[in-house]
Amino acid sequence: MSRRSKWREAAAPLPVVACALLVLCVGCAVAVDEQGAALLAWKATLRGGGDAALADWKPSDASPCRWTGVKCDADGGVTELSLQFVDLFGGAPANLTALGATLTRLVLTGVNLTGPIPPELGAQLPALAHLDLSNNALSGPIPAGLCRQGSKLETLYVNSNRLEGAIPDAIGNLTSLREFIFYDNQLAGKIPAAVGRMSSLEVFRGGGNKNLQGALPTEIGNCSRLTMIGLAETSVTGPLPASLGRLKNLTTLAIYTTLLSGPIPPELGQCSSLENIYLYENSLSGSIPAQLGGLKKLTNLLLWQNQLVGVIPPELGSCPALTVVDFSLNSLTGHIPATFGNLSSLQQLQLSVNKLSGTVPPELARCGNLTDIELDNNQLTGSIPAALGGLRSLRMLYLWANQLTGTVPPELGRCASLEGIDLSNNALTGGVPRSLFRLPRLSKLLLINNNLSGELPPEIGNCTSLVRFRVSGNHIAGGIPAEIGKLGNLSFLDLGSNRLSGSIPAELSGCRNLTFVDLHDNAIAGEIPPGLFRDLLSLQYLDLSHNVISGALPSDIGMLTSLTKLILNGNRLSGPVPPEIGSCSRLQLLDVGGNSLSGEIPGSIGKIPGLEIALNLSCNSFSGTIPSEFAGLMRLGVLDVSHNQLSGDLQPLSALQNLVALNISFNGFAGRLPETAFFAKLPTSDVEGNPALCLSSSRCAGGDSGDRERAARVAVAVLLSALVALIIAAAFLLYRQHRRAAAVKEDKDGEMAPPWNVTVYQKLEIGVADVARSLTPANVVGQGWSGAVYRASLPASGVTIAVKRFGSSDEASVEAFACEVSVLPRVRHRNIVRLLGWAANRRTRLLFYDYLPNGTLGGLLHGGAGGPVGRPDTQVQEMLQALGIALLCASPRPEDRPMMKDVAALLRGIQHDDGGEARKGAAGSGAAAGGGGDGAAAAQVRKWADPKQPISPTKLMALVRPTETQAQPESRANSGSQSLLNNRD
Repeated sequence: MSRRSKWREAAAPLPVVACALLVLCVGCAVAVDEQGAALLAWKATLRGGGDAALADWKPSDASPCRWTGVKCDADGGVTELSLQFVDLFGGAPANLTALGATLTRLVLTGVNLTGPIPPELGAQLPALAHLDLSNNALSGPIPAGLCRQGSKLETLYVNSNRLEGAIPDAIGNLTSLREFIFYDNQLAGKIPAAVGRMSSLEVFRGGGNKNLQGALPTEIGNCSRLTMIGLAETSVTGPLPASLGRLKNLTTLAIYTTLLSGPIPPELGQCSSLENIYLYENSLSGSIPAQLGGLKKLTNLLLWQNQLVGVIPPELGSCPALTVVDFSLNSLTGHIPATFGNLSSLQQLQLSVNKLSGTVPPELARCGNLTDIELDNNQLTGSIPAALGGLRSLRMLYLWANQLTGTVPPELGRCASLEGIDLSNNALTGGVPRSLFRLPRLSKLLLINNNLSGELPPEIGNCTSLVRFRVSGNHIAGGIPAEIGKLGNLSFLDLGSNRLSGSIPAELSGCRNLTFVDLHDNAIAGEIPPGLFRDLLSLQYLDLSHNVISGALPSDIGMLTSLTKLILNGNRLSGPVPPEIGSCSRLQLLDVGGNSLSGEIPGSIGKIPGLEIALNLSCNSFSGTIPSEFAGLMRLGVLDVSHNQLSGDLQPLSALQNLVALNISFNGFAGRLPETAFFAKLPTSDVEGNPALCLSSSRCAGGDSGDRERAARVAVAVLLSALVALIIAAAFLLYRQHRRAAAVKEDKDGEMAPPWNVTVYQKLEIGVADVARSLTPANVVGQGWSGAVYRASLPASGVTIAVKRFGSSDEASVEAFACEVSVLPRVRHRNIVRLLGWAANRRTRLLFYDYLPNGTLGGLLHGGAGGPVGRPDTQVQEMLQALGIALLCASPRPEDRPMMKDVAALLRGIQHDDGGEARKGAAGSGAAAGGGGDGAAAAQVRKWADPKQPISPTKLMALVRPTETQAQPESRANSGSQSLLNNRD
């Protein structure tokens, strides 16, 4: 073969290679298809380009089918885009038109999407069946464009975002939607009635949208496939619709912590598939429907914290699947149904805080799966059933705040799973059963405020799981068992207000987790064991008050650095307070009053930064001075150092700005009180018993020249202040005189303007507006110093009454008005006009009387034209007698006022016939009341009777007394008023 032919042979493949290279280059230029390009375009909008999460989304790939989160069908069309809980940081894809024909699932959950949901998604993705945009930060409304007619959407998850606005009415177009989950957003408005057109809807969950309001639409009953309704923690209001009874497939109704009201519809008993009813924390009223007893699948029935009343329906005992029943915090009455014993699956029975009565049904012992029985805060009576000891799964038994009697059943010791027992605030008797301390899991035993007696058994040391043991307010006697020191988990020990004796066991230091110890009000004696506090480093509260504990306060108390309250008052402690107490840096309350402590008050107490509630050192034998360190107790509220032997001055206390109470009485303090506003207002009882203490300027007369100079400066300041006050007063008087003319012209209708305070003593309709129309000069029937009396007609009843209008608002007028209102309603006599009522506003006072057309007392006394003509003299005297008695009753001096029994006797003594004896008695009484005696006395009475001469009750008594002294002895003897005046009882 020639070289040329060889070259041709070798060169023959070159065109083929060139074509291959060309094809490859073209492939590189158009690598990704149209769907991949759409995805890459969305990726480009993400902050950072989504490089970390979408690193394999490369434009060089021919197809996106192998990209992260992308799935394709057999033809290479993208059917699913699913990215979950990765950081993309951007908006939802707004242009996926290229994927519209094939994309059926779009899941972008927990990928930090922001911005609105693109409304174009509904139109761009007609094949989309599943859309999940949950757990992002999307905002804006749910777009109506997403709810187009003919949509194939079956699931729509937009929960846990920041969506706002109302649910669009177009949501009813999603007739294929099975699950609509939109909880934990900020949606508002009402639930549209259009949801009733979502015939395929199975799950409807929108809880956590606080602004979602309005009633649950009745149309929701058309969603016959619904299995779940969840609208918890919204503002849904109104009653539950009865149409819910049509939802035969409903398994869960969860509308709790909302604003529901009205009754629970009995139609719920027709929801045969119902398993869970969560309607707690609402305002539901009425009774619990008995129809719920027909729900054979009902598992959880939670209706607590509503306004339910009535009895618990016994029919609920026919719900064999019931596991949890919680009706707490309602107003249910009646007995606990014995039929609850049929609930073999029941685990929790919670009926606390109701008004249930009767006994604890022993039938509950048949509920072998019971773990919680909470019946506290009711009115249950009788004894605790011993049969409850057979509940081996029982963990909690709360029966406190009832009226239970009998003993604590020892059989409870067989409930091996018991963790908490609270039988407090009942009337239980007997002792604390030893068997309870054999329970291996018991952590809380509370028996507060019963009538328990006996002694604490040593078996208490076996209950090593015990954390809280409280038996205060009983009659338990004996000593505190030393075995209690074995309770290494014990945190709360409350044995106060019992009859315990003996001493505090040193073994108590073994309870190293103690935070609270209360042994107050017992008969515990002996000394505080040495070293007791070394291991109680967690102790926060210690109350040993009102016992007979003696000895010194141990110095290791300073090791209680967590202590906040130390109460040791009312014991027999002696010796000094150890300075180590200052190491209790968290101490807020220190009370060692009522002991025999002595020595100086340690200055370290003043360095306790947390001491803010109270410091009580009273009734001891402390000596020395107030430590200067006390100036650092800037937060202290109450300080009591009374009844000690303290001396010196009180200057260290002058800086205590937070003090609200201070008692320094009965010590030996000297010098001046600190010149602060607080000390200036101290009651005398809180500083008495300090003879050398300067309480006022008169007590400090022996002060130095500096004091005199300071007093001179104060005097000058006072004089200058007085001068300024006089100038201001003169200016005010000139201004007032200038304004007086305008005040006189004030519209009189303002005096009768509302509001009125009206009190009526009789069955009359007295309208102030009607009365006001009669207050004209033509209707005046009398005039007095305090005002005028008018005749007024009441249009409503046609009755004529007398109205007394007080003419001014000065002190005397107000006093006269108050006097008549307080006295006349209690007086019943034929000669004293009856007070019908009164009315008052800011400027005017009115009294309503019976109208008597026989003239006035002024006309009678002075012979005016209005006086009664031809009235018998005896009746005049009777009127004067009654008037004298009334005036005595209205005296401003308490010692001059007769007792009610004396008033009754005086009124009965007034004669009403016209016989000679009556006239004689009337004459005597009249003299005593002001008609007897010489001419001067009579002139004084006439002066009082003159309506132009006003006189106060005090002056009236001054006029009556001279008349008494000048009257003849016979007149005094015949006058009941005179004898009453002399009777100081």
